[in-house]
Amino acid sequence: MSQPAAPILTTPRLILRAHTPDDFAACCTLWSDPEVTRFIGGRPNTPEEVWRRILAYAGHWQLMGYGYFLAIDRQTGALVGEFGLADFHRDMTPSLGDTPEAGWAMLPQFQGLGLAHEALAAILAWADRAMPRTVCLIDPANLASLSLAAKLGYREFAQTTYKDHASILLERFAS
Repeated sequence: MSQPAAPILTTPRLILRAHTPDDFAACCTLWSDPEVTRFIGGRPNTPEEVWRRILAYAGHWQLMGYGYFLAIDRQTGALVGEFGLADFHRDMTPSLGDTPEAGWAMLPQFQGLGLAHEALAAILAWADRAMPRTVCLIDPANLASLSLAAKLGYREFAQTTYKDHASILLERFAS
């Protein structure tokens, strides 16, 4: 039984939609940027890793009924970043279980404009109908993401180590 297709969400400045194979080059630009990956794996991704990421996003929508959205600037059509929910089955303590994990990655030229908040607020409003709780995992040095998470209603519930890096676990309950 297949899951419904990813919805298309719109905000005043963004279109949030599922990835397509045509997004590969733009996603390679996003994930090869050292500023984008500084707190997400610590190194730029190869094109092969980006392709696997896009396939995993499609798989999330197919198997879980939720996933990541590609955020496009409504005026210019430019890729802004990726925002969404996933179940990565992370091997860590405490376990996140089957709670959807919010995540985001954004090109540097779009940071600081409120677009990440705009995108995630729309996604979480959509998710709140079916997901009573979501979590996120943030590097304690990533002050911008910690601030964004707090504005979205996330609160720390644990500190842990994931892949030899200190991490803060935050949770948010549907409003």
